[in-house]
Parts: sequence; structure tokens; C-alpha cells
Amino acid sequence: MLLSVEGVTKIFGRNVAVDKATFAVERPAMIGIIGRSGAGKSTFLRMMNRMTDASAGRLVFDGRDVLALKGAEKRAWQSQCAMIFQQFNLVPRLDVVSNVLHGTLNRHSTLATLFNLFPRSDVHRAIDILDRLGIAEQAPKRAEALSGGQQQRVAIARALMQDPHVILADEPIASLDPMNAQIVMDALRRIHEEDGRTVIANLHTLDTARRYCDRVIGMRDGRIVFDGTPEQLTTGAARDIYGADAGFSESATSTSIEALETGADADAAYASALMGD
Repeated sequence: MLLSVEGVTKIFGRNVAVDKATFAVERPAMIGIIGRSGAGKSTFLRMMNRMTDASAGRLVFDGRDVLALKGAEKRAWQSQCAMIFQQFNLVPRLDVVSNVLHGTLNRHSTLATLFNLFPRSDVHRAIDILDRLGIAEQAPKRAEALSGGQQQRVAIARALMQDPHVILADEPIASLDPMNAQIVMDALRRIHEEDGRTVIANLHTLDTARRYCDRVIGMRDGRIVFDGTPEQLTTGAARDIYGADAGFSESATSTSIEALETGADADAAYASALMGD
């Protein structure tokens, strides 16, 4: 068993943000987690990466309970479990290649990091990763000069510099236009297929989950209420996940270019009210 999530729970005061989450992953996969705002998706990823401590439960990856790790072992796990965020979390005034090289910070001294003294081999690897993602020509530019989609690919490159076992992506396309959203999701899918890495992505939209993921987990009020294949994610199942009524429209959650070109404003307003983070 590659990953076993056993009753993982997070309580903030009287609020149960994640309630006994339980599922297992036998082999590397691309998994989408969907649900409306406040469902517990981001909190779960933050617990898995150990940015937030769990209140209860076990999360066993490759035979090791990562929720019990401390000190150097915890930091080593965070290197093996890379995070990608909605807002990119780059250093705007640094050049692109330096931002990517920050994925190796756990392997270098503080002094070397302060003066950007990275080994030549790391610099070459960073540029190779940028080339793989189609943005090698952006390497010398400041991160702030790039488009949102390009910045998110820099964030993915930084994650790959860690050479992680798992990539966690928290709403990686929520702030992107449809064209850049497709480019970013294509990159994540390719990384899973070519590298054999497990990718777990929090997603808002049903069409994205169906198109890119091998498996979809739906969360509602902190609980897992759906766990199945993209084909099993019917409109009825989606209504249950989002707590929606019969007026729920799948086109309201679409990020596809075609759907956006033909979609209705009312659907967009419905989706925004229902799922906006």
C-alpha cells in the first residue's frame, strides 16, 4: 500500500474541519479532491504536508506515519511531499531560475541560500525542468514579469526540484484563465504519467476532475462523501458533494474554453455563490 489515510481529523475549536478522512492509494495516481469552500480540502493537504498538525488519525505513506514525524524527519517529509499553491508563492523580484532553485533549500546551507550560491549542476537541472515545462526562455526574467500561467509553471518547476514522491496542488488553476488552466493541468498530468509521481490536487470544477484524474474524492463539511472514478462522478453525485439543489448545473463549474464561450452568466453566478473560495 502506497498511502493509507486512517481517520485523519482536524478540529479548530468547536469546528471539525476534517472529520475522520479515510481512504487508501495502492499505486501512484492522479487524484482530484472536489467540494465547495470550507469542505476541508485545503486543510487536508496542509495536514498531509505537515504545515498543519492533525488532531487525530494516521497518514501512512510507504510504511511510515508522516503525522508522527518530528524535527529533521518531518522536514525531510516536507521535501518529499511538495506543495503548489493557488497564488504561486514565488519571490516576485527574484529571477525565475532562482525561484526554481529554492526547491533545493533543504539541501544547502543558509549562507549559500542567502547569496544564491547554488551548484552548477542544480542550475542546469533547474533550466532543464523549465524547458520541460515550456518556459526555459523565461529563466533570467523576474518572476513578477511573467503571466499567471507561467508563474504557476515556475511553481511546479520549483516543486520538481525537490524530486518529491508526492505533489500536492491546492487549487492550482483557480486564478488562471481557461487556456493557462489547461496548460497547467496538462503539465501535472504529464508529470504523473512520465515520472510515476502521485499528484493530489484540490479542484473546483467537475470537468477538470473528470478529464485529468484517475480518481475523484468528494468532500462535504469535512467528510469524504464520494470516492470513485471520473465515470462515477455523475451529476447526482456532484449535487450530493456540493449540497446543491435541482438547479445545480455542471456548466456552471466548467473551466473548458468551449463551455465558457457558450455558457450563461446565470450559471457562472450560481457557481460563484456555491463554490467560491
